[in-house]
Amino acid sequence: MIQFTLNNQLREFTGDPDSTLLDYIRNEVGDTTVKDGCSPQAACGCCAVELDDKVVLACVIAMKKVQGGCVRTLSGLDQHIQNTLADAFASCGGAQCAFCIPGIALRAANLIKHNPEPTEKDIVKSLNQHLCRCTGYQKIIESIQAAARALHIGQPIEPSCAEAGVGARLEKYDIKPAVLGRRPFVADMSLPDMLHGALRLSDHPRARILSIDTAKASTLPGVKRIFLARDIPGQQHIGLIVPDWPLMVAENQTTRYVGDVIACIAATTRAIAQQAAQLIDVEYEILEPVTDVFKAMEPGCPKIHDSGNILGVSKANKGDVDQALQQCAHIVNHTYQTQRIEHAFLEPEACLAHRFDQGIKIFSQSQGIYEDQRQIASLLNLDMNQVVVHLVPNGGGFGGKEDLSVQGHAALMAYLLNQPVKIELTRDESILMHPKRHPIHMQYTVGCDADGKLLALRAHMVGDTGAYASVGMKVLERATGHATGAYFVPNIDVTSTAVYTNNLPCGAMRGFGANQANFALECAIDELCEMGNFDRWQFRYDNALTEGKSTATGQILASGVGIQTTLLAVRDEFQSAKYAGIACGLKNTGIGNGMADSGTAKIIIVAPDNIQIHHGWTEMGQGVHTMAQQTFCQETGLPPDIISVFVQTDAKTPCGMTTASRATSLVGNAVIDACKALVQDLKTNALDQLVGKEYFGQWICDWTNKPGAADENDICTHYSYSYATQVVILNEDASINRVIAAHDAGKVMNPMLFEGQIQGSVHMGLGYALTEDLPMKDGRPLSTRLRKCGVLRAKDTPPVTVIGVEVADEFGPYGAKGVGEIGLVPTAPAVANAYYALDGKRRRTLPMKDIAPGA
Repeated sequence: MIQFTLNNQLREFTGDPDSTLLDYIRNEVGDTTVKDGCSPQAACGCCAVELDDKVVLACVIAMKKVQGGCVRTLSGLDQHIQNTLADAFASCGGAQCAFCIPGIALRAANLIKHNPEPTEKDIVKSLNQHLCRCTGYQKIIESIQAAARALHIGQPIEPSCAEAGVGARLEKYDIKPAVLGRRPFVADMSLPDMLHGALRLSDHPRARILSIDTAKASTLPGVKRIFLARDIPGQQHIGLIVPDWPLMVAENQTTRYVGDVIACIAATTRAIAQQAAQLIDVEYEILEPVTDVFKAMEPGCPKIHDSGNILGVSKANKGDVDQALQQCAHIVNHTYQTQRIEHAFLEPEACLAHRFDQGIKIFSQSQGIYEDQRQIASLLNLDMNQVVVHLVPNGGGFGGKEDLSVQGHAALMAYLLNQPVKIELTRDESILMHPKRHPIHMQYTVGCDADGKLLALRAHMVGDTGAYASVGMKVLERATGHATGAYFVPNIDVTSTAVYTNNLPCGAMRGFGANQANFALECAIDELCEMGNFDRWQFRYDNALTEGKSTATGQILASGVGIQTTLLAVRDEFQSAKYAGIACGLKNTGIGNGMADSGTAKIIIVAPDNIQIHHGWTEMGQGVHTMAQQTFCQETGLPPDIISVFVQTDAKTPCGMTTASRATSLVGNAVIDACKALVQDLKTNALDQLVGKEYFGQWICDWTNKPGAADENDICTHYSYSYATQVVILNEDASINRVIAAHDAGKVMNPMLFEGQIQGSVHMGLGYALTEDLPMKDGRPLSTRLRKCGVLRAKDTPPVTVIGVEVADEFGPYGAKGVGEIGLVPTAPAVANAYYALDGKRRRTLPMKDIAPGA
């Protein structure tokens, strides 16, 4: 027997002494304030607890090591300390998705207890075991400083803002319980009689399945049932655009990557389900995987799919490139290569499903619950109305939770068993399964005249889209449309090809193709400046897009073009720095390209002090719920504390995927529309007279067109764009001194959230530039460890100064544009250009492994 105290209560443990403290706290005690982000890798810090007054990671502490010890979780801290931490993180904007924050908050409390006046250096050092993918750490550090001042000298923590309308620094919606770990994520949820699911993945990236033997697994005590592809009542294949992805691969079918699912298991515990998965024997005919995009395009190469290995080709043409190149005084012609990137959201995929009446209800962390509904209905052969999906705000997405993941498997098992089933992926499984950022090979030719005027651009891009389509063709389409970045180039010829391989699938990730194209373009721009002895800032300013000029697709921009304003915002800092790099960026708001962008919202007056806002967008840290709340307050003048926000399909507020930096724009416009009738009613009625009334609003952009589908003067690829300029300044020792990020948001809806989004984006962009990679060999990742993904920690992250620029967009609410993705579009080339200024070495491949972060 192992005896110890947990939050001042004596505990006795008689189970497996080698089981982990994390498993005990979460699954036996039920304290889900301690999160599981990567167990047992000990890489993320989400499971931090105190053991004998020292902070440890519970996922690697065996129960036998707590004998006689004193364990304390965040929920066991003094309530005043908890409240202070919650207030500090809310007021300073230190939490976005908040999955990592309970562990960090526990660490902060321990630090302040032993060091009541920690310096910034002390705080950064204390965070060394923690990862945050959202914030860039800056506001986390500020939050801990504020908490320390409050706890040590009693300095009160001021609310972030007393006002609630647009432009206010209103604290993030529902953030205080999330800081303390009390707002549940999917993995924290449970239902009576709930079973646990696990998946059996393929052993090979390309192999024909000869047989699947479940006999040993089926006899394991606690196993309820094993499911194979033949058990799927409806369609076997799913997909956001192309239904080419099997929920499970059947006998006599061929696997396409190592994340393919062969079987799923329901059992009484997660451990039993995982053990059963390992006991399933699969016999294969092993085939050589196709892993090189150029070989995949060769005649005679084995086909990944019956349609062939080319998923899609996107083109953009304008003017006469050959003739224009002959007129150029300076031409750059180089090859650029970007890498595969893991999203590294801190919350691994999870789903909880249960039957109701003749249908199925799903608690999902996905980036699109209406897409979940559509695909699950197809899998189960149900009417859409029989599938209800409720969003549980997730622990980070960045595009990696767009595709249907474990939701389909959980729904299948719960529906057929008529019993609740929850599936939680391990970090290793998560890295194997979900789509990544595309590695893209880019051949760029860019030319200008003797005066530095851009004349021509030719680009050929080939992207490895991996085993399944996901949204790969759209990523390459977006790379095409952003090939000329934030500049006007009168003559272009761009072709981008998305290629199937047996590598991990690639799909949506923050930036969505614009990052890759912009890296090549901005590096080439700097080389042109060197050739012609042009000032790097002035060259960019002179060639920047303005009203009346066209993008790569030929779309003539009518209004709201803020790139020159962002350049002016950084000019003095850039020109006064000894070693600095500069890069601009352009990023679409909305999907566009001939696809409608639409959003809906519903306002329900439940009581005078209880107003519900329903919409369809995913809250994943970016603050879309706060945007809905602030828009409502702006329109009605009502206070924020009477508002609750919900996202669930039975509310019938449909929208598309939470992608393309469009959620603020679309939810804002939809709420504005819904508020029109409410505002009229409030002129003649008190709120208590409106109880029970509902107000519906929507906004639709249906006027964009597909590439090549419109006349030259009628091209509209996207309804809105956002713009940015970033400057990276280096120290003499080659470390990054700071990053200056000037971003045109159209209208800064919430300055605190805006700053946090940009700081977090820049952090991700710096990792993209310097350290992040997910290398593969023979169709397998070399590692599935989170620590090996190269995400920067606090000690490696330089200060980021955010400058908000407001050049209003004609279609955005109050002029707002998207800010979620543009934040890292200029970062990598700005880093590359800065280091060239220091050492004279051109870097055309990411990551730039010869540079040590923080060196």
